[in-house]
Amino acid sequence: MGQTVFIPRELDANEPRVAASPETVKRMAGLGFEVIVEKGAGLGSRITDQEFATAGGTIGTAGDAKNADVVLKVRRPTDAELKGYKSGAAVIAIMDPYGNDAALAAMASAGITAFSMEFMPRITRAQVMDVLSSQANLAGYQAVVDAAAEYDRALPMMMTAAGTVPAAKTFIMGVGVAGLQAIATARRLGAVVTATDVRPAVKEQVQSLGAKFLAVEDEEFKAAETAGGYAKEMSKEYQAKQAALTAEHIAKQDIVITTALIPGRPAPKLVSAAMVASMKPGSVIVDLAVERGGNVEGAVPGRVVTTENGVKIVGHLNVPGRVAASASLLYAKNLYAFLETMVDKATKTLAIKRDDELVKATMLTDAGQVVHPSFAKAAGQPRTEPAAIPATVLVADAADKKPAPRRRAAAKSPSPKPEGTA
Repeated sequence: MGQTVFIPRELDANEPRVAASPETVKRMAGLGFEVIVEKGAGLGSRITDQEFATAGGTIGTAGDAKNADVVLKVRRPTDAELKGYKSGAAVIAIMDPYGNDAALAAMASAGITAFSMEFMPRITRAQVMDVLSSQANLAGYQAVVDAAAEYDRALPMMMTAAGTVPAAKTFIMGVGVAGLQAIATARRLGAVVTATDVRPAVKEQVQSLGAKFLAVEDEEFKAAETAGGYAKEMSKEYQAKQAALTAEHIAKQDIVITTALIPGRPAPKLVSAAMVASMKPGSVIVDLAVERGGNVEGAVPGRVVTTENGVKIVGHLNVPGRVAASASLLYAKNLYAFLETMVDKATKTLAIKRDDELVKATMLTDAGQVVHPSFAKAAGQPRTEPAAIPATVLVADAADKKPAPRRRAAAKSPSPKPEGTA
């Protein structure tokens, strides 16, 4: 009897994405798996049960999870879901493990082998598995769409017989994958775009998209990037100079989009209440980091807040999920590409190679233990959340960023261009 892959319907009411597409269901069936999709799992992403069935899947219920060898999800399984999984099952999802030690312990106790897709290493062979890029790319796009929806004026300059409508001034803070796509989208809509980041390497990328780069470009700035392509924390002197430049610039903007996140830490505060107060009535700020505390003072998760001076601060949750039909297709491909590496093509069964660099980087729990080196030592004790980086520090997202040049792993053929990157 073949092994089973189960695709559940996500229980979180704010999660419309699904972990499979008709294409990946067909391809998983081709690997030798029986694929069971829970009834209604794809409806939030415009994928009907009939499409999954036509692709070779079986439409089932949540109870079918108990027989699954592999469970593919979007979000980390809840305690209730874990009770329905068999011990030894491989569960692959966006696990969001930082600060969720109790959830990690629960997955270990359930005996599942849990993989966190956001820990996928940035090497050549894993480009197609990069969920951070595929989802951040769409988040950057949607941030501009959301800003345009809240902004009560046109974005492009329009010259008419009755007069000229000026182009909206848009400022992108953090030039990672989301930031680059936000720049590209805002430019397509005709806005005048500026962007900032503490990594010198992104200046050329910003300019190549037709935007202007804003930063204090002193000697410290030129050395502000690590060998791995990540941002360094800047000195207090540089922070003060950059904050002054940024504050002056924000006061003149119509739209500001912030994208900065640091894995394992609260989001850095980039926009202070004073900066918000300096903006014109009708201006819009979109905070893509609101789920991790937010880059903007006054941002509220899940709400659009209007300040006393008439500035709208947009704090939508799960921004990639607001483009679920597209996000699910990309995410499903990320999952399939990873799952395929763990399948023995001869026996057509799951054969996890625990010494594989992809497995070692992403495996959180296995055989009843928390095994990931970043969490194993803290498995038996509560984690203290580190303090947020102050508002004067402009950092690039270590997850949501333009990937640094990848080291090339041994491969027989060139790897394809990474999906979802701007």
